[in-house]
Amino acid sequence: MLIEARPATDPEIAALVTAQQRELREADGGRDGRGMLTPADVRFLAGVVNGRAVACGGLRTLDEETGELKRMYVRPAYRGRGIARQLLAALEELAYQAGYSRICLETGTYLPAAIGLYTSCGYEPIPVYGEHVGNPYSACFAKRLPVLA
Repeated sequence: MLIEARPATDPEIAALVTAQQRELREADGGRDGRGMLTPADVRFLAGVVNGRAVACGGLRTLDEETGELKRMYVRPAYRGRGIARQLLAALEELAYQAGYSRICLETGTYLPAAIGLYTSCGYEPIPVYGEHVGNPYSACFAKRLPVLA
């Protein structure tokens, strides 16, 4: 698998984000109320297999020290191959190179596979933050990153 940077306007990224949002709505039975929008300041990485983007994840700035993961998604046919784990490691490297000392994310309580991935990669639960406050289906996690010397 190749991991490459793609703009948020890339048609394959847009298709993956749309699929991710659709799957979230189906998984949560419409309870969560997540929006379809992806912030304009998200830097995306795509997991590419045989020339086709089959996974995506984004990183945006929350504050000077903190990056936030956004829109992590792997097409169902490609799950179970370690793609999400590789993509997460690449996003953490991107965050490290950007000088962040911490990376955080929000996911749904109804997504045990996602929670398992994040916790197995060293993410720890944190209080719900930002736009997710008040959403009973939100679960937030964070991880400390090494600091650039």
